[in-house]
Amino acid sequence: MLSILDKYILKRYLGTFVLLLLLFIPIGITVNLAEKIDKILSNEVPFFEVVKYYLDFTVYFANLLFPLFLFLSVIWFTSKLANNTEIIAFLSSGVSYYRFLRPYMIGATIVCVGAFFLGMYLAPMASLGFNEFSFKYLKKGKQDREKANVYRQINENDYIYVSYFNVTEKSGSYFTLEHFEDQKLKYKLSANRIKYNVEDSTYSLFQYKKRIIGENNDIIESQQKLDTVFSFDLDDLTPVKYIAETLNLPELNKFIAREKDKGSNLINRYEVVRYKRWSLPVSAYILTIIAVAVSSIKRRGGMGVNLAIGIAIGMVFIFFDKIFGTLAEQSDFSPFVATWAPNIVFAILAIYLLRNAKR
Repeated sequence: MLSILDKYILKRYLGTFVLLLLLFIPIGITVNLAEKIDKILSNEVPFFEVVKYYLDFTVYFANLLFPLFLFLSVIWFTSKLANNTEIIAFLSSGVSYYRFLRPYMIGATIVCVGAFFLGMYLAPMASLGFNEFSFKYLKKGKQDREKANVYRQINENDYIYVSYFNVTEKSGSYFTLEHFEDQKLKYKLSANRIKYNVEDSTYSLFQYKKRIIGENNDIIESQQKLDTVFSFDLDDLTPVKYIAETLNLPELNKFIAREKDKGSNLINRYEVVRYKRWSLPVSAYILTIIAVAVSSIKRRGGMGVNLAIGIAIGMVFIFFDKIFGTLAEQSDFSPFVATWAPNIVFAILAIYLLRNAKR
């Protein structure tokens, strides 16, 4: 059963968090709209598409920054409790510091569960609409697909490579396909140009050449143009950069397993997205403990000092998260370590601050 103290703090915990979201999300929309309004008007974007974009933006924005909002909201209302000497009254009544933390942990659990379902299922749908709108209307001229030096394994035996692929014309240059059996190259297809035909889902190969590897001699076939079908599709030739963000948890797990089989060079980027969906909800507990430890002490500077400390810690957390995420995406650094490192570092900080606050 929840005591009066539990209900009081839990109500303030959730209420302040929701209030902060309701305050900052309109500000985020306003700032984004002020920045993008010229492009929206010049591209004559339909009104309902703009409305849908900002609905997606709201979910995307909330999922991305909820740890910071949660952190600041806990510091805000806990500082008010400390300034009103309510915390001293609670602890003087015989309530231990850990008992005092219980409603905070209950609130963090509620937020963690909500953040889990938001990140696993709702945010991917919002991310799809957000990114499609951005590349269609706001980032004209920029491509949302990998298009240069694409090398991929498309099944157990076949590997493809294309030097450059023009998404608009659905045409690529210097295409090769290598077929292996028992780890031995059996034949290799090459073409100076490959073109995808939308009407019948076939491919046209120009300056086509096929080398069949024989035991004694190779057989070479060539012709100016060959229309054929392949087991891969356009997404294999030009993978969408943000595809992992748009998939829910089951879809993402299947997608990553499939991409590993294909030998995708973007696996680290996809793994970072997957691990972040688990690490972000857990950060609700860590940031809650840090916020309580920082703000439960009544300071001479009042709430302003606590908020300044909180904002500084929150910025460092986001900085660590971005740095490690980028490091994993751009190198061989472990995506698992990269996504969980900020939580581990700040968990150690939380334990240290909590021990000092208890005193």
